[in-house]
Amino acid sequence: MIANPILLQKKYARVVEIFAKNAELSIESALDFFYKSKVYMLVKDGVSDMHCMSDDYLVEDLMKEYENK
Repeated sequence: MIANPILLQKKYARVVEIFAKNAELSIESALDFFYKSKVYMLVKDGVSDMHCMSDDYLVEDLMKEYENK
């Protein structure tokens, strides 16, 4: 399933904002990490309908990836 690009951009913004808060990063640093993350690649490519997952779920995955780097 392919997501609407505008809706994806809004989802990315929400996820990055929550991630920045949870990881205590600036929005810029969180955005930089997000766009280099596996989570972003999976969502962008529509793998396993990741774009349908909740924002909190995606942030949880981002936090795991962040902690492992």
